Amino acid sequence: MATARFASQYSANSSNFPKLELAPRTRRDGDEEERLCRTADGIHFALPPVANPAAFIGQVTGEDSNVKIQFLHGTTTLGFKFQHGVVIAVDSRATAGSWIASQTVKKVIEINPYLLGTMAGGAADCSFWERNLAFECRMYELRNKERISVAAASKKLSNTMNYYKGYGLSMGTMICGWDKKGPGLYYVDSDGNRLTNHIFSVGSGSPYAYGVLDAGYRYDLSVDEALELGKRAIYHATHRDAYSGGVVNLYLMKETGWEKISTTDTQEIHAEATQGK
Repeated sequence: MATARFASQYSANSSNFPKLELAPRTRRDGDEEERLCRTADGIHFALPPVANPAAFIGQVTGEDSNVKIQFLHGTTTLGFKFQHGVVIAVDSRATAGSWIASQTVKKVIEINPYLLGTMAGGAADCSFWERNLAFECRMYELRNKERISVAAASKKLSNTMNYYKGYGLSMGTMICGWDKKGPGLYYVDSDGNRLTNHIFSVGSGSPYAYGVLDAGYRYDLSVDEALELGKRAIYHATHRDAYSGGVVNLYLMKETGWEKISTTDTQEIHAEATQGK
């Protein structure tokens, strides 16, 4: 996976998203050679030592490849709109194949007080590009003297993913927030797809989460009912999906901004659910 290193300061005149230089520069340290690709914002990416990194990634990850490099991911994230705002619920397990790498990953990225992003796919890709989105949203606010809309923020991320399509990024994220038009919820992935709907679930545990959401979702849910539904959907996904687990982090997006409601261990939820059985 490509590594990234932040420059000390972003340029105020940067474009809407980082652009790769056509001719990556090369740095030689002793006998080791590292190909670096610099973006317009001063960010450096380490690239494979080949002429076309995008084509190289496709060759080693494709179905016909003899190398068979496959990036295995697992998570469960969900979001849905209801009459009082948007509920976001996520698990906290990070896996590398069958190995549980962490049980305490923060899969909700707080872009600004009125925007949240979720992580599914490659943790490094989601974390880096959503933090880059936070920078772009702040620059928009400074230039235009108003907050960016949820639709515009998701479109910026989608444009960035389109630009880097084929470079091996792995990301399936939800962008939710509140703007002049009210609550907003969008899905954006590393292929540049951008969708809006009233309900989404992303990750390996999403089929189980959708089963609970489909059974209990109504637009006129109360705040308590909506929060309980989100927590219960993530719990059931972690119970059935080995790649999801840890704790359930619960957020509520309101007109006044997002609020973190709770962090609950899935084992505690399971104990409550099975008590007396």
